[in-house]
Amino acid sequence: MRVLALDGIDERGLNILREAGLEVTAQGKMNEEELKDAIRDYDALIVRSATRVTAAAINAAKRLKIIGRAGVGTDNIDVGAATERGIVVVNAPEGNTVAAAEHTMAMMLALARNIPQANAALKQGIWEKKKYVGVELRGKTLGIVGLGKIGREVARRARGMEMKVMAYDPYVDPEQAARLEVELASLEDLLKNADFVTVHLPLTKETRHLLGREELALLKPGARVLNVARGGIIDEEALYEALKSGRLAGAALDVFEEEPLKKSPLLELDNVIVTPHLGASTEEAQVAVAVEVAYDIVRCLKGEPVLNAVNIPVVRGHVAEVLRPYLQLAEKLGGFLAQLMESPIIAAEICYNGELAQYDLAPLTSSFLKGLLRPLLADAVNYVNAPLVAKKRGIRIREKKSREMEYFANLISVKVEGRRESHRLAGTVNQSGEPRVVNLDGYSVDASPSGHMLVVPHIDRPRIVGPVAMVIGDHKINIAGMQVGRQEIGGEAVMLISVDNEVPREALQAIRRVDGVLDVRYIHL
Repeated sequence: MRVLALDGIDERGLNILREAGLEVTAQGKMNEEELKDAIRDYDALIVRSATRVTAAAINAAKRLKIIGRAGVGTDNIDVGAATERGIVVVNAPEGNTVAAAEHTMAMMLALARNIPQANAALKQGIWEKKKYVGVELRGKTLGIVGLGKIGREVARRARGMEMKVMAYDPYVDPEQAARLEVELASLEDLLKNADFVTVHLPLTKETRHLLGREELALLKPGARVLNVARGGIIDEEALYEALKSGRLAGAALDVFEEEPLKKSPLLELDNVIVTPHLGASTEEAQVAVAVEVAYDIVRCLKGEPVLNAVNIPVVRGHVAEVLRPYLQLAEKLGGFLAQLMESPIIAAEICYNGELAQYDLAPLTSSFLKGLLRPLLADAVNYVNAPLVAKKRGIRIREKKSREMEYFANLISVKVEGRRESHRLAGTVNQSGEPRVVNLDGYSVDASPSGHMLVVPHIDRPRIVGPVAMVIGDHKINIAGMQVGRQEIGGEAVMLISVDNEVPREALQAIRRVDGVLDVRYIHL
């Protein structure tokens, strides 16, 4: 496996890749044509912010499985094109959190105490104490727009400096805000009451110019504004007008609508502090993001679920520990049903019962769809593109949740429908973390969904199990385990047989000829 690392990825991250047995090529920035030529024979690509990973470059790749961004933003990567190709895109959302929060606090203190202006004046031999009288942070109200990872770290530090903290974030649980000693408010109320406003949001269609003329006009006279998130969240023209008029006391900006910044009227104002996108630029953060993305590259190339994918649902922390065994189970259930079906699949339903229902289970649904489609499409389907591939193939997907529990703390029940048939399967995870199939088409069973398996529907009567086992033995295949499920004595039943080797076609034909056998399916998971 080969990894192309561009834009000066820290050596400590590259060493993780090498220690995992990956071949690493490290170079500087590449333009589109250079990347198109270089990327063809690599399995993974890591960039920082300098190289643009365009759709043309992605489509030129033949083996590419994952693109890693050593940082938070993925603005320089065409994520949509990667998703179309089934290529995972990962970032490093945790690595620079503290760096960005500390830079925000540094900018706030510099803004409050006029430190850059006083420093510049004194270096020119000008001693002016009265001109640079500042304000204290203690007792002031900080308005945080976006209470994500960085916003929360800023809130903690601001509370430590005895500031009152308000936050606008419609996706934050009030209990979480209360634990941070943060008052949740509407954007309007926050702007009307804050002495300092700092934004910590991604740049999207919804957040572009979130703070425009009307919003900035809501700020009380003498307020100060900071942006250490993404350029474009604050309308720079409107900000210039508010600062130029003297209604706002100052602004501190680390990011801009156009970068690198070469010319802006904001640079002409003495009450504006600027830095060249340094929020994540600490030695510790550069190491952390390189290490974080390197571990995800290794996981992906080993076939394991990644932790920081931006184009598939993400599972982190204790939730990752809860869901990890069920990811495998869901994929196994999908693969099992796909091989059980004879006709094309037109619909699939997945139901989650028990404690699992409290979580976002999109990762499990993606895993199920990957398992369902992989027997048909092989390497053309994966965790990233499985929902898209299913949709394009006209397969209707339905997901249901219920906190109710019957015999199992957690149960995943799946059903697939074709034009002529349908099948149901249910599974759980035992105390050892192993996936188990516990129901097949209404028959209770208990089997491990792995390796080579036979599904043998039959009539519940004597002298059927023995002849089937004899056929398997006659083909020198060892039986590892067998489960028989039935609903009533003398009715229909099913055998679920685990074997050590692949079962040839002639053996399947011989099993079908056993009196009382209704059918047989060979499953390989």
